[in-house]
Amino acid sequence: MSLASGRPYLAIPGPSVMPEVVLRAMHRAAPNIYEGDLIEMTADLVPDLRYVARSEGHVAIYIANGHGAWEAALANVITPGARVLIPATGRFGHGWAEVAEGQGIAVDILDFGKRAPVDLNRLEDALRSDKAHEIKAVLATHVDTSTSVRNDIAGMRAVLDAVGHPALLMADCIASLACDRFEMDAWGVDVMVAGSQKGLMVPPGLSFVFFSDKAADARRRMERVSRYWDWTNRADPQMFYQYFGGTAPTHHLFGLRAALDLIRAEGIETIWARHETLARAIWAACDRWGETGPLELNIADENLRSRAVTALRIGAPHGSALRQWVQDNAGVTLGIGLGMAEPGDPAWHGFFRIGHMGHVNAHMILGALGAIESGLIALDIPHGPGGQQAAAQVIAGR
Repeated sequence: MSLASGRPYLAIPGPSVMPEVVLRAMHRAAPNIYEGDLIEMTADLVPDLRYVARSEGHVAIYIANGHGAWEAALANVITPGARVLIPATGRFGHGWAEVAEGQGIAVDILDFGKRAPVDLNRLEDALRSDKAHEIKAVLATHVDTSTSVRNDIAGMRAVLDAVGHPALLMADCIASLACDRFEMDAWGVDVMVAGSQKGLMVPPGLSFVFFSDKAADARRRMERVSRYWDWTNRADPQMFYQYFGGTAPTHHLFGLRAALDLIRAEGIETIWARHETLARAIWAACDRWGETGPLELNIADENLRSRAVTALRIGAPHGSALRQWVQDNAGVTLGIGLGMAEPGDPAWHGFFRIGHMGHVNAHMILGALGAIESGLIALDIPHGPGGQQAAAQVIAGR
């Protein structure tokens, strides 16, 4: 017998759970894309997107996933043959590097492995050694979804300023936006990329590139930018179709409007605090389980962990076995250990992730943790007792 019947819970680190109000907003007939409410509604999205990013800068919207945002950001400010520096702390730092290389950009990678954040001293050394300022941008992942490490973006700006290096600071906030604290203007970020399917609670398919006046100046110095990726008209359209380089992603926009209304109503500071508490509840349970078993948090220092996703190590074959049991018997889907080992390697089965981003609350997290604890018991995986109680203590504010 399975106890998975009923509403399933997708606890992967994106796509995230979509609120009913977002689903209802999207469940409608196609609108007129030439005049009417859609045009005014789209213009009203921009101030709310700026609010989420904590920026007064420019915003371009693309019909693309996060990989498209990576490419769009680079296409507007980096010429083929130019150099960028990528401090990688997991799979997605390397992913942005691959996109850059595909555009003919020379990539220097500082690899910090899978369990540590960017070492600002090593970053400073790399920038100081670039006497000719050949590096045109530093491409940093705020939260790497694969490892759950959270990097110090403000610290990277401080390093650039201390060295006197003119490189643009570009941040990947696909996993972190509207979950982990991010302050684009205050932290001195020149370009930020994000997607719709995580903290913004909308289906995959929209991506966003936020950029500063400094980045806009860099775009103006570009000899050529592909018509589709060019952010100039998207950020300052003279006609509606220029927002999207063609037909609008109509139903995604209706969903985004509903999601941004939820974010405004709750308040971004409150959203950050909610993610903080729910993340700490998960960590408390995992710490308790790991006291007498193989489970351990991938990032040891809680100050360096994302509040949107938690990556865990449990040893093969326990990771895959636990995910399968929890899905089949409790209706909860956990994330695979993406990028922690190659799929053909037996070690691949020793990892899993918990997504806790966007539309999540206490009972959803406590329910997922209860399902995980049940799986640990059913599969005879050694673990310390009292994981759920430890999480409940955090939720209770004790």
